[in-house]
Amino acid sequence: MSTDPRVALSVLTSCLEEHLSAVAAKRGAQDASISAAFLAVADAFEEYEDALYEAYEEYLPLSVVEENDDDDPYDEDSRGEPVSQ
Repeated sequence: MSTDPRVALSVLTSCLEEHLSAVAAKRGAQDASISAAFLAVADAFEEYEDALYEAYEEYLPLSVVEENDDDDPYDEDSRGEPVSQ
């Protein structure tokens, strides 16, 4: 059974809003609510991309950065260009 891409997009949007709320209410450098919201966004993104592919055989022009990646998103990328935010 596949997920409707519109439903998955709605879940992703909600997770992004929850992430913003968690960041805005940040209670320190290691706030667990931000980490939980981050993971929820990553999971919802992957669900949306899977649903999009199943329905339309298309991918998003984005990817989720793994937490254990050595790359710092604020450093220059591999081509030597600054990463836009």
